[in-house]
Amino acid sequence: MTKPLGVILAGGLATRMGGGDKGLLQIGGQSLLSHVIDRLGPQVDDLALNANGDAARFAEVNLPVLPDTIEGFAGPLAGVLAGLDWAAEQGAESIVTAAADTPFFPRDLVARLTEAAQGQTHPLVLATTPRTGDEALKSGGKRVNRHPTFGLWPVALRDDLRTALNDGLRKVVLWTDKHDGREALFPADPFDPFFNVNTPDDLARAEKLLEQA
Repeated sequence: MTKPLGVILAGGLATRMGGGDKGLLQIGGQSLLSHVIDRLGPQVDDLALNANGDAARFAEVNLPVLPDTIEGFAGPLAGVLAGLDWAAEQGAESIVTAAADTPFFPRDLVARLTEAAQGQTHPLVLATTPRTGDEALKSGGKRVNRHPTFGLWPVALRDDLRTALNDGLRKVVLWTDKHDGREALFPADPFDPFFNVNTPDDLARAEKLLEQA
């Protein structure tokens, strides 16, 4: 069975880190982006990076760099669309996305997203982790955290997504719910594998978590 293509989303503004590219921050002597590539690369047929601005700053990773095609900062769905357009050029049917600042996501991400999509006309699945205790209470009883930058996306719906973005849609789950998107549940023990680096404290925590990953 043909694997999907992989797209790493690195188009965020990183405001809580003072701007710049979070993916180029280092833990364990290696950039966050390199950790993501090491995890996602073996799970997909080919990889590309969604990022805006000067692509030369990512030269060392030797990946195609795909800028957003929607004007302004349109959020992660713009990166998904850029990835879907690239995949269409490659003749692929789907992509799996991962965030550039999330170095510990599951090594079976693609397999479990693909399994959850069985029977769908257009495979569309987001990764989730369970909420328990106080976290569930604070969320109004919602039992899972959805991780909208980690998903399986169908090339067949790229024009629908383009229209939605041009109409102002920015919230990922509004679009996935509209198209009967599914969820794949991943364990969050001993820690949430979709933990991402937003602040200097997060970076310090990631350095410590590296020993458990």
